[in-house]
Amino acid sequence: MANIITSLRIILSAALLFCPALSAAFYAVYAAAGITDMIDGAVARKMKTTSEFGSRLDTIADLSLVAASLIKLLPVLDIPIWLCIWIGAIAAIKSINIAYGFALQKKLVAMHSVMNKIAGAMLFLFPFTLPFIDFRYGAAVVCAAATAAAVHEWHCVRTGRKETAGFLPRHNNQK
Repeated sequence: MANIITSLRIILSAALLFCPALSAAFYAVYAAAGITDMIDGAVARKMKTTSEFGSRLDTIADLSLVAASLIKLLPVLDIPIWLCIWIGAIAAIKSINIAYGFALQKKLVAMHSVMNKIAGAMLFLFPFTLPFIDFRYGAAVVCAAATAAAVHEWHCVRTGRKETAGFLPRHNNQK
């Protein structure tokens, strides 16, 4: 059941490409996709059907939603250069974290710390704020949270503090 919910996010991400950016249809499909992201892991844990496949499918679904959202939103947003640089710096820190985590554990390590979850939730909610809050202000708040999460993640990877880093896959392997 959890993998069906996760697969639905991939389908909704594709559907998002056919919705006009920032329209009611866009927001409805985007919200539905977000809900699948919130519940698939909980369903997998409750039904004791967690798996490595589910974890990988979840990552693919997340990337699908991000890609579809960017394809729809980037053309309608006037992104200032300072924000592009800030986003690039966050991406660089996250990339270093992934590479260093891989070097240490010889596998990709998903960091699901509280800070990462808060930053992710803020990023998900960000498009809903566009009609009400100036894009630059909302983006600065989200980038501040993402920067704090990325730096915290770097610290946890660097020090090997697994208990605070949240070195947990979204779908724990059950044997």
